[in-house]
Amino acid sequence: MAKEGAQRAEETEQMIEKEGGKEAAEGSAAGSLRAGDTKEMRAVVLSAFGGLNKLRVSKKAMPEPQEGELKIRVKACGLNFIDLMVRQGNIDNPPKTPLVPGFECSGIVEALGDSVKGFEIGDRVMAFVNYNAWAEVVCTPVEFVYKIPDDMSFSEAAAFPMNFVTAYMMLFEVANLREGMSVLVHSAGGGVGQAVAQLCSTIPNVTVFGTASSFKHEAIKDSVTHLFDRNADYVQEVKRISTDGVDVVLDCLCGENTGKGLSLLKPLGTYILYGSSNMVTGETKSFFSFAKSWWQVEKVNPIKLYEENKVIAGFSLLNLLFKQNRGGLIKGVMDKLLNLYNNKKIKPVVDSLWALEEVKEAMQRIHDRGNIGKLILDVEKAPTPLVS
Repeated sequence: MAKEGAQRAEETEQMIEKEGGKEAAEGSAAGSLRAGDTKEMRAVVLSAFGGLNKLRVSKKAMPEPQEGELKIRVKACGLNFIDLMVRQGNIDNPPKTPLVPGFECSGIVEALGDSVKGFEIGDRVMAFVNYNAWAEVVCTPVEFVYKIPDDMSFSEAAAFPMNFVTAYMMLFEVANLREGMSVLVHSAGGGVGQAVAQLCSTIPNVTVFGTASSFKHEAIKDSVTHLFDRNADYVQEVKRISTDGVDVVLDCLCGENTGKGLSLLKPLGTYILYGSSNMVTGETKSFFSFAKSWWQVEKVNPIKLYEENKVIAGFSLLNLLFKQNRGGLIKGVMDKLLNLYNNKKIKPVVDSLWALEEVKEAMQRIHDRGNIGKLILDVEKAPTPLVS
């Protein structure tokens, strides 16, 4: 173990030396590491809330781990739809700008803060980060860090935490998914949608109804039982197949889909809202779209819920982690998910890799709903040259 840790530490130092700067090559090996370590790093910076032009790659001071934190040399970062909403300032109590976006990453442990146990320098890890993930180096509390299985790549690891923990928590902790039940999931081709489909397949006889853009159907048709065009009347399509409706509705759209989802629930069924992507209609925040989306939300009558035996719930993984202090609960979920991964029951779907400098194009692909699975920022990837 000690020998393996030393080898990983040496690999980490070699990587740091490579990143540190060309000037380091002029000195001795030990001296060159010190000369090249400028204590600066590249990071994606959001200068103000708004459009894609508010994002840029800049140099920032490299963070150092505080007590209970790990310092991670980042290899890959995950992009999620919530990142678009953060960029627009389309969230409750947004932080002050300038800021570094991003909530999940993977990489190599570079340093340990005081009182950190269970990790060594050189460990391959994935982590949740309360912002600041889109950078070459991050520091985050040890409770949000998990070791990567040997056969999982860094890009897969960056695609794993947000999507699979969200899907697992909604299906098994909130909706209590069991054999023979049925699930309707929107954006079935996205990262969470694909995680939901895979987790449902681990339970016998679960029927999955999915909605997605028609151009994605060929690629994802085998991952769900019934697939519908996101612009079609999916309510009638679902009822045609299952006259009683479904047991679980997972809604990341909001707006008019809230009422539709509630209308499809069987008695004792559960509707879970975990996003509101219908509010993001343009590059910048639109108060008209926000108002329209909420105006379309069916007003929930508690008496009606009681009479119809229906459950309505909400889920926010980031709030659970960073505001409600449920890191211990999430660690237990991650242990279960990694066991499923090691047994080849689940596997993150990576749509594409992008350089930090290509973050604007990557965000536009998410906005256009063009991705199948997860978009990843690859920190070591060079930008793709423009073709004239």
